[in-house]
Amino acid sequence: MSISSLGVGSGILTQDVLDQLRKADESGKLTPVTLSIAHENDKKESFKLVDERMTNFIDSVNDIKSQSVWNERTATVASGSSISVSAVEKTDLQDFTIEVITLATKQIERSGAFTTATDVVDTAAGSFDISVGGGTAVSINYSAGATLTDIKNLINNDISSPVNATIVQINSGEFRLFLNSSDMGASKDIKIISFDGLDTKLTTEFDLAAVRDAGDAAFTYNGVAFIRSSNKVDDLIVGLSMTLTDVGTSEVSITQDRTSIFDKFDNFVSKYNESLTELNSLTAVSIEASERGIFSNDSLIKGLKRTMQDLLDSVGGGVGAIMDYGFDIDRDGKLSLNKTILGEKFDAEPKNTQAFFSGGDFTKSDGSIVSLSGVFSEIATRIESYTKTGAMLDSFSEGLTQKVSDLEERKLQVIARLDAKYEILKKQYTAYDLIINRINSTSDIFTQLIAQNNNN
Repeated sequence: MSISSLGVGSGILTQDVLDQLRKADESGKLTPVTLSIAHENDKKESFKLVDERMTNFIDSVNDIKSQSVWNERTATVASGSSISVSAVEKTDLQDFTIEVITLATKQIERSGAFTTATDVVDTAAGSFDISVGGGTAVSINYSAGATLTDIKNLINNDISSPVNATIVQINSGEFRLFLNSSDMGASKDIKIISFDGLDTKLTTEFDLAAVRDAGDAAFTYNGVAFIRSSNKVDDLIVGLSMTLTDVGTSEVSITQDRTSIFDKFDNFVSKYNESLTELNSLTAVSIEASERGIFSNDSLIKGLKRTMQDLLDSVGGGVGAIMDYGFDIDRDGKLSLNKTILGEKFDAEPKNTQAFFSGGDFTKSDGSIVSLSGVFSEIATRIESYTKTGAMLDSFSEGLTQKVSDLEERKLQVIARLDAKYEILKKQYTAYDLIINRINSTSDIFTQLIAQNNNN
């Protein structure tokens, strides 16, 4: 019998009755599981925030715990404008004076005069060699009827060409080919040698028409004279690159890049506060459900919060506290940094400050030396017990995923049991309904017989 006909016979054992019974069953058996799944999924989403915050925090710690952070340099031209400078990490800290006497220049030569830029320079095909300062010659091939413009383009399009070519109109009816050497420095005389019929204005007259002779750069470093073939000087001091830009004197300072260091300290403070704020919110205890943190009963996340809260009080290697260097925590647990105090520590005790934060030998006031691992290495060790691959946070995440999976399986089992239960009830109701229908039919017959008998 189709389920849609359930209750037709009796008008009592209907599908609505079964639906109401199942709804009551689901409320007591299925709904709690569904709510638990939603709660655990909410915890998974909230945990992603914790994991993200802690990853950002440990990244900020790792970014500053290395000794290399102290090796960053900044190069400043304190006075003058004769040079520009840059310095890589570990460049020696120093101040020096550079006096630029002459700048390095390129050789510039010009051809004889042509009437137009399209004057033919050779009626036949041929080739010529270009060399600079006695260097390796580069051979250029040209076609018959090549013009002055063709020669310019052939020179510029050859990547091995040691010169750059330009056509300049000097006066009406006077066009000349200018060549300048690619490299600077003395002894850069440009020669064009033709083995064919190339116009002598491009060969012989070049030897007589140097517009500017190439020259070396001359400068002094703290009074000591130097000569270089280029205005870019990167072999004077290891790690320092200078570009000579003008004649004159400049004062240069190579210092530790405090801006970069302080930026990393600021990032550490910011990521610490973001992490602790998130942990405080997610572990908040309250009788009000809306104010209670989703991890208020999770010992691991609460333990992580306590570790963060106690973190800065427990580091320092026994030679001081992080608060001595400008750090401070207010009554709400928010971390701040006074960079003026930190800068004063850098100035007064640069080696000790570096050792305190990133490890090394720390000289105490009594002259004894203590080897430190560094505040940020200590912090990293404590936090990485939670954050590193396979550590506590990974296990916690895996536990959440497994719990959701188990609950999903349990939900399917509950649904299957309810389906089976109500399939049986449906069959029983159908049978009962048929019996009731037969009883009702028999009752109707007896009623009719009694009525007929009374009428007779």
